Amino acid sequence: MKKILATALVCCSPLSALANWSFDLTVTNNYLFNGVSQTDKKAAVQPGLLWEAGNGFYAGLWGSNVDFGEGTKVEFDGYLGYYHQFNHFGMDIGLSQYTYHGRSHSSDLNFREVYLILNRNPFELSFWYSDDYFGFGGGHYVIKLARSFQLSPGWTLQLGIDRSHSTDKNSYDWEGKSNYYHAEAILSTDLAGFIISAGLHTTTLKDRWGDDAFVLSVGRSF
Repeated sequence: MKKILATALVCCSPLSALANWSFDLTVTNNYLFNGVSQTDKKAAVQPGLLWEAGNGFYAGLWGSNVDFGEGTKVEFDGYLGYYHQFNHFGMDIGLSQYTYHGRSHSSDLNFREVYLILNRNPFELSFWYSDDYFGFGGGHYVIKLARSFQLSPGWTLQLGIDRSHSTDKNSYDWEGKSNYYHAEAILSTDLAGFIISAGLHTTTLKDRWGDDAFVLSVGRSF
């Protein structure tokens, strides 16, 4: 995966003339992943780098601080994908590689995930699948349905619900169950080039990772 991303990011003169680069930085009071806190409900700083070839292909790098309570401190991810807009809907398909750092055992959490996102405004249907979720050896998928509402110029409300499901509960389970649900309502706006979003999140989980959460984030692209 690293070799693929490196090739894509430095790639070739014919495409580089068409390519667009962007850098973004987000600060949030809580890093949620499918509704589950990755920072023990603490703040996170999240830089990202995106390369777009101009023909639908793209690649990127993304990072964040994390806190799982066992010494892992940093998440660093790479992804490679392709987007195409058809007459009535868009399709985004790709591969992500999640890596974790901080202790010698942190890399045991590394896993890869494929994704497919279908969009027909204002609806979006997303699917993610990993065959080795967080390195535990079990299959895991997430399916999400979201709808966006344009409340007024510059203001968007997104409502979404997703289901996370472990295909092998003996390898990875959610509080003894094979699945849980996560719902969100996120209000966002663009203020002088800064993307500000405020979201309410709830899950069917009960432990400290899955409590109801209010998430406020501020991001900017360069």
